[in-house]
Amino acid sequence: MATLLYRLGRTAFRRRWLVTLLWVAIVGGAGAGAVMAPAASDDTTSFMPGIEAQKAFDLIGERFPGSSADGATAQIVFIAPDGRKVTAADEREAITALVGRAEDEPRVSSAVNPFAAGAVSKDGSTAYATVNFEVAASELTDDDKAALERAIDEARDAGLTVEAGGNALAAQPAAGGSSEVIGIALAAVVLLITFGSLAAAGLPLLTAVVGVGVSMAAVMALGSTLGLSMTSGTLASMLGLAVGIDYALFVVSRYREERAAGRDPHEAVGIAVGTAGSAVVFAGLTVVIALAGLSVIGVPMLTKMGLCAAGAVVVAVLIALTLVPALLGMWPDAVLSRGSRNRKRGPAEGRAAVGRAAGATENGGSRWARFVLRRPVTVLVLCVAGLGVLALPATELEMGMPGAESKSTASTERRAYDALAEGFGAGFNGPLTVVADVADVQDPADARQAVQEIAEKIGSTDGVVSVSSPRFNEAGDAALFSAVPSTGPNDEKTKDLVQSIRAERAGLESETGATFEVTGSTAMNIDVAQALQDALLPYLAVIVGLALLLLLVVFRSLLVPVKAAFGFLLSVLASLGAVVAVFQWGWGADLLGVEQPGPIMSLMPIFLVGIVFGLAMDYEVFLVARMREAYVHGDRAPQAVVTGFRHSARVVAAAAAIMIAVFSGFIGAEESMIKTIGFGLAAAVLFDAFVVRMAFVPAVLALLGDKAWWIPRWLDRMLPHVDVEGTGLGTQAVDGPAADDSSASRQPARI
Repeated sequence: MATLLYRLGRTAFRRRWLVTLLWVAIVGGAGAGAVMAPAASDDTTSFMPGIEAQKAFDLIGERFPGSSADGATAQIVFIAPDGRKVTAADEREAITALVGRAEDEPRVSSAVNPFAAGAVSKDGSTAYATVNFEVAASELTDDDKAALERAIDEARDAGLTVEAGGNALAAQPAAGGSSEVIGIALAAVVLLITFGSLAAAGLPLLTAVVGVGVSMAAVMALGSTLGLSMTSGTLASMLGLAVGIDYALFVVSRYREERAAGRDPHEAVGIAVGTAGSAVVFAGLTVVIALAGLSVIGVPMLTKMGLCAAGAVVVAVLIALTLVPALLGMWPDAVLSRGSRNRKRGPAEGRAAVGRAAGATENGGSRWARFVLRRPVTVLVLCVAGLGVLALPATELEMGMPGAESKSTASTERRAYDALAEGFGAGFNGPLTVVADVADVQDPADARQAVQEIAEKIGSTDGVVSVSSPRFNEAGDAALFSAVPSTGPNDEKTKDLVQSIRAERAGLESETGATFEVTGSTAMNIDVAQALQDALLPYLAVIVGLALLLLLVVFRSLLVPVKAAFGFLLSVLASLGAVVAVFQWGWGADLLGVEQPGPIMSLMPIFLVGIVFGLAMDYEVFLVARMREAYVHGDRAPQAVVTGFRHSARVVAAAAAIMIAVFSGFIGAEESMIKTIGFGLAAAVLFDAFVVRMAFVPAVLALLGDKAWWIPRWLDRMLPHVDVEGTGLGTQAVDGPAADDSSASRQPARI
């Protein structure tokens, strides 16, 4: 592996213009494909096949054609002034006029008058009108929205308080924008502090932006064919930017180290790609395994997001191995520090001597490692206890699907939600949809009687406020009705109610010969949360198992991969605890712009586990591979830890700081899921890089000593030798000044 990448790096350096032009062509081709590709159509794939709510939703689409269309909807809520009612003459006139104007708009399929539909609260203070559009919310133009907004403003001028719920007038989420800009700006500051050179700081940023551009353009170009959306590319953008900067950072850092040791530019590039590049390849593989493993969950949207992000990581790896050395070939001295540029003017022997002395100099990393080695038990106990305390809130994790109630009270959607809850009850915002299947009932009269019995039984269930009149389809083999709970969509009592209604199915089926299923957004969220919870352990088993095998090959040790996995569990549980404390309990929520604490989005924990596992293994590979190299080539186990920290700690810390900066930029996103994921990932990287890898890992290695690197001989013979340490490069590095030094030539290349 190291030899192959060494040759690749030298080739990219030598053929730098060709490699650069190839990447320019790739960027241009992907961009042209994105511009020319047809717009991605709405994804009609079942959200999560197999759960009852999805089966019921699919049955509705089959038996009631057109009822599950994806046209946009606006729910216009009217609140009368204090002391008046919406049924008063002036208020009724204003409401009726708004509905009439909305119905006349060309892309509106229907507008339901609240007085005709009985959509008026019992006290007469609140009413709502439903406006349905022919097209999806993403296809509505500004003119389409402006017409409805003008009608709403006229109703407000009449003295009514008018708010708009639904998705028609809601702002559509967009990938990219200020989140990436903030992340890039913070990353630039970290890189500048780390390298002390504008060129060295700018090169990883430039190549990362190229990688994200290629990835996002590919998502847009393939969107129509593969059913991808900009939401699918959000994770690719987030991760592509973070790992793109980090992978380029490791190669550039190693290149600077080799140049400081006196090597010529082309040789330094070869060694940098052969050693740091090997770590990049294996680190990238662990991230790809974690992201591709999302496909085992069984959620098509999750699978697409995971595969898009995995593709972005692959692009980042390829750029680090090819474009980065090519750009280093164009400006070989620009990325060096001022001191290194001055030293390179001196004699070759002097440069090599300075480089070797610098390699053995104590720095913050080695001093920290010695501090941990002197008191490993204390450090280990503090790490485990501290992360354990942070993980405690995770035991109270509640999963759901936050909706309008989680938005800012400054938004009209949130005010509409609150007004409906106050006027019609908390459960009005999350009605249950029941579809009765009477295909096996032969007599139409018996079928109607069966549906009526089902509706009455559900209506008499504790926790159900009201049940609508059943509506049959044209074939008469299915009926629809809704049941309004007494509690809100995310209330635990609503979950119990859904289970109680489903428990009544067996008895009703035996009595009537008909069956029914419960769906709707509330039931769907309950089923999805349970399914994801059930899938978490199999998912963990798949990704952890594959990654342990990969780390076993890389480190040729039994205990090091196990230690890596245990450290990951500590960091991911602590980050989940932090997410629960902020987004569910509301601790410090105002500081992060969280308007309404509540259940954590169902998809978020599985996302966090997958992504954090990949990133945690990144730091494990980059940091511990240097320790193994030192141990294999003669250092005692404690000294190997110090050597690894001397060479890698500063760069790993910078890489982690960049990750935190990039992910923190997404905390300002409007989408609740993106905000939560951004915070969770930033917290997880903080815990994993600076607590687990920088403190827990050296403490464990200090206690294990030589046993940390033990492996049975029979297993050692079975495993392939990938040479991630770059041992085979000793015979390759012959061109630089350092190669003339016999002791230097015997030293293995370092990561």
